[in-house]
Amino acid sequence: MKSTQFYIDGQWVDSQSANTTAVINPSTEEVITHISLGSTADADAAVSAAARAFESWSMSGKEERLALLHRILEVYKRRSDEMGDAISREMGAPISMAITSQSGSGAYHIESFIKTLEGFEFERELRPDTPNDRILYEPIGVCALITPWNWPMNQIALKVIPALASGCTMVLKPSELSPLSGLLFADIMHEAGVPAGVFNLVNGDGPGVGSHLSGHPDVAMVSFTGSSRAGIAISKNAADTLKRVSLELGGKGANIVFADAPEDAVAQGVARCFNNTGQSCNAPTRMLVERSRYDQAVLEAAAAAEQTAVDAASVKGRHIGPLVSKQQFDKVQRLIETGISIDGARLVAGGAGRPEGKTSGYYVKPTVFADCHNQMTIMREEIFGPVLSMMPFDNEEEAIRIANDTDYGLTNYVQTSDGEKANRVARRLRSGMVDMNGQARSARSPFGGYKQSGNGREGGVWGLEEFLEVKAVGGWSPDADQVP
Repeated sequence: MKSTQFYIDGQWVDSQSANTTAVINPSTEEVITHISLGSTADADAAVSAAARAFESWSMSGKEERLALLHRILEVYKRRSDEMGDAISREMGAPISMAITSQSGSGAYHIESFIKTLEGFEFERELRPDTPNDRILYEPIGVCALITPWNWPMNQIALKVIPALASGCTMVLKPSELSPLSGLLFADIMHEAGVPAGVFNLVNGDGPGVGSHLSGHPDVAMVSFTGSSRAGIAISKNAADTLKRVSLELGGKGANIVFADAPEDAVAQGVARCFNNTGQSCNAPTRMLVERSRYDQAVLEAAAAAEQTAVDAASVKGRHIGPLVSKQQFDKVQRLIETGISIDGARLVAGGAGRPEGKTSGYYVKPTVFADCHNQMTIMREEIFGPVLSMMPFDNEEEAIRIANDTDYGLTNYVQTSDGEKANRVARRLRSGMVDMNGQARSARSPFGGYKQSGNGREGGVWGLEEFLEVKAVGGWSPDADQVP
């Protein structure tokens, strides 16, 4: 395996293009290696391999697929630290977090989909009183899987594993900013014995390989995670071939802190916002606080930000690392300046520029703005950095209105000791997910959003069904039934 090669039809092959790009360590701004940016010919070769492999893999049985997933899990766990190191170097996640959370999410999702597949019935009765009717769940076909840089293994596992489990074949295009983890994952798939052509990987950028895959006539489905802007472009490009498009896009989550919230609700909210250096689509970046608690909450949030350490990804410990790239660094700096000079929000922690002692690397000061309103740019745009915006509310109705006043609808958060109120508010929040009082959703829960946060679901049975077509059959012979 070379970083400039692609994995196509069970082999490592050279790119048909001479175009390369550097992979940058965001902690140091130094070049780690170079990767090839694939051409349309590379993408076509991968799609052709996947189309050939679909004929046999689509007819594989559940037990065969389960055996493959178990082998993938075994190899993945053995190489998990290696994966964490790759992620840390390519996108700047601190090494401790990269090994436990970033790399760990891959094994977590593989295990979850194994359990989902074990209980999934691909052939079912329509009803007990209709013995001659069957509902068949069949793989949709060749899938283009386009994944982001911020949680590379989390998103690769959430797409590749259910596609495999459903009987689909695929072409994976990881982000060109975090390609090393994708290349290592392809090596894991090869070692686990994935049949040739079932899984393919081509590196490239969005306008090149990504655009070609999303419009390719032999691709039946595109599963994309990234910005809402890119998701819209992919949807338009895919429309001419009427392929299925599953999108997991941006977010601008509201964290509603009621006066009766737990004592540590604000500090926990800041930590969740700053996790992964704020580079998470489901981060609670708008903190709405009931007015009687607001002033104290601002002091607590500022203190939590000041206590948030920033250091290199190679350093062990509980700190946040750099942003992924210069482009992302410049964007976050611009939005912080906007919050100060144009929005007129009150800066209570952090601000523009690098943290003290950092003269290079894409580091950002953990930043908190107070006295915001929901028309400010920093309250409406997805900043994707360690930046929290706070504003007060007077009652439950107002809190719900502010939370829902956004183009996004991925994850919202509720903090209150009143269970009845928590449930009532959760029902009215327009988002695909709601987390309450710091309690995470369980394994195999669906992940996805409303509005410009996307239209698909990942994880559990919902994530498996994304890759399946539903066929209704009449005149079925029950006595001759053989479930694969």
